[in-house]
Amino acid sequence: MKMILSNKQMRHLWVAKNHLSKTPTGQFDLLDIIKKLGFVQLDTILNVSRAHHHILWSRNQNFRSHMLDDLLAERGKIFEHFTHDASILPVEFYPMWQKQFKRKKTNLSASNYYKSLPKPKERAQMKARIVDEGPLSTHAFDTKITGQKQMWARPPHKIALDYMWYIGELSTSHRHNFHKYYDLTERVIPQQILATKMDEISQINALCEHAFTRLGIATHKQIRDFWEACHIKEVKQWFETNSNNLIEVEWHGANGTLYQAFAHKNMINSLDAIPKPSSRMRILNPFDPMIRDRDRLKNIFGFEYKIEIFVPEKKRKYGYYVYPLFEADKFVGRIELKANRKSKTLNVVNFWEEAGIRWSINRYKKLESELQRFAAFAGLKTVDNLSLFTKNL
Repeated sequence: MKMILSNKQMRHLWVAKNHLSKTPTGQFDLLDIIKKLGFVQLDTILNVSRAHHHILWSRNQNFRSHMLDDLLAERGKIFEHFTHDASILPVEFYPMWQKQFKRKKTNLSASNYYKSLPKPKERAQMKARIVDEGPLSTHAFDTKITGQKQMWARPPHKIALDYMWYIGELSTSHRHNFHKYYDLTERVIPQQILATKMDEISQINALCEHAFTRLGIATHKQIRDFWEACHIKEVKQWFETNSNNLIEVEWHGANGTLYQAFAHKNMINSLDAIPKPSSRMRILNPFDPMIRDRDRLKNIFGFEYKIEIFVPEKKRKYGYYVYPLFEADKFVGRIELKANRKSKTLNVVNFWEEAGIRWSINRYKKLESELQRFAAFAGLKTVDNLSLFTKNL
């Protein structure tokens, strides 16, 4: 059995799977959003709003930045660890994360970066301080880099805390001004969660199933890349084991190319239930899960995107921190924004209309309205330099 999807169906499906189909208002449940997405990537850059806050606000604009830290500090609802990057995950995923802890331990032990990892005795002394004093950040310790300073070099105490966090000995207790506080895992993760044991095969099955549910239609590689917590061979084995519940899919890309993938058999009966996306203009974060897989993004929407924060200024095609503009089921432009917190202003640095998209007066007005909402979310009072696009009004 094979299912064929039009490009419009694939667009609508992917928007729905990323929970961007509905207008981002109404009843708000932060934990539910995190569970539906599977994880929310954390990022240190504070351009207008931090990426994780922006991602959550895009799903429901009743979200406020303090709410994620509040939920983490509650303990027992979410935990912090590494998918493809540092992320927030629902705490019920913790049992299937044991393989990731072991995998990280193996990989880090072989890494040159961790050659200066303090010995077990020194790490035990650091943990003893946490036992006695409670959650501590890196600022509570004072060791120095020895020898020649290399790029990315870090003091031994930071390497040790990172290592113990990666392998699951320590967990993030809470964050204050984005500084991570480490505590013993058994004091962060509920005992009933820690007591839940899953063998390795069960963990792989859970990782694949949860990823597949959130992707809807996917290849082996896309399942693997969702968490980056298992190997491609393990994913292929999961597909073989579950082949009776899966069907082959062909879907039309933005340029007409037919792509091959897989879906659950019940997808056939749910295609008609895929909601039509809201026409709301959205300013998406560069780390938003809908655009994280750049190949999938290009294939579905015909939209090529690269964040250029690490590209030298003279070589950038667009700008330092450029936000994709999304409306209904298509990308309609890009906008470079920067917050001036002293003047409480959101500055429009640059603006680009996407090729082939006609910007009507209504579309410009929708962008202006969303900029005002985004500014308010970031604690800014005004939007400056609107003339970059309102000149066409």
